[in-house]
Amino acid sequence: MDARAPLLRAVDAVLLTVPDLDAGIAFYRDQLGHQLRWRNDEIGQAAMACPESATEIVLSTELSAEANWLVDDAAAAAELIRRSGGRVVRPAVDIPVGKVAVAQDPFGNRLVLVDLSKGRYRTAPDGTVTGLAPDG
Repeated sequence: MDARAPLLRAVDAVLLTVPDLDAGIAFYRDQLGHQLRWRNDEIGQAAMACPESATEIVLSTELSAEANWLVDDAAAAAELIRRSGGRVVRPAVDIPVGKVAVAQDPFGNRLVLVDLSKGRYRTAPDGTVTGLAPDG
């Protein structure tokens, strides 16, 4: 039996592409009832809360729809996937909350790997990002 801890800790977010944040928020908050968790206009993203999970629905004006997996260390996770028979599609880069890397398993599935090494967004009551708070 392998005592290795599982690499993919949780689904951090499901990214969905929207034409603009206001339209996306109007649909997911005002029509579907999800609470706005945070909004960062600098990167063209806003997150809606899933009430029974820490998983976020991240609306993006730039990125394609895909799942983001929470890992302890994005660079190390991508490397482990490579050593295990997958490949690194995009090495780890800095993002406001930590790092993100993109890997592919041996079957062609993209794995977006996110670590929150810089923390989670701290927000004002309207959801505007005001800084970072340590994760956990």
